[in-house]
Amino acid sequence: MSQHYYSNQPEASHDRRQLEEHLRDQTLKFMSDAGVFSKKGVDYGSKVLIEVMDIPENAEVLDVGCGYGPIGFTAARLAGNGHVTMLDVNSRAVELAKENAKLNGIQNVTILESDLLAAVQGKSFDIILTNPPIRAGKETVHAIFEQAHAHLRDGGALWIVIQKKQGAPSAKAKLEGLFGQVEEVTKDKGYRIFKATKIS
Repeated sequence: MSQHYYSNQPEASHDRRQLEEHLRDQTLKFMSDAGVFSKKGVDYGSKVLIEVMDIPENAEVLDVGCGYGPIGFTAARLAGNGHVTMLDVNSRAVELAKENAKLNGIQNVTILESDLLAAVQGKSFDIILTNPPIRAGKETVHAIFEQAHAHLRDGGALWIVIQKKQGAPSAKAKLEGLFGQVEEVTKDKGYRIFKATKIS
């Protein structure tokens, strides 16, 4: 089986490139490489999520499946007095994200290699963000939802982006079963943004 971006140790030959993206009225630079998700530029789904996600200035935020950093770094800029923890199973993505934090002068982040949410056991967050790895399968995606619910503070919210054709209806049903309160914040070119709020 060929390797995917959610592999722990990508074997693809390096193909480093620098990207510049304008996200949420901010210009960010990213080093990218082969073997990571959306290596040629920030994917459309992540951009849709970035434009609508609501990040309070003091929020404790978790970005699950951070890749080389676009969602997490935008959140870190919005949560200027808060902190963003960024997780990815892909060791190459984690190293790129650490490099990109320095490249953009972003200091209120912690970037960790982690299988799902394993690296943040015992911690809780106000906001959890994810562009889930659909190709890893529904079981993995739903495990992210379940673990996110367990790591959210009461009143906290999980924000996700998912394409209608890649399981948005079943994802929404799963979220409703876990959270009860699920809002479709926006839809754009087949992408759906769901906000699932944890009710005490």
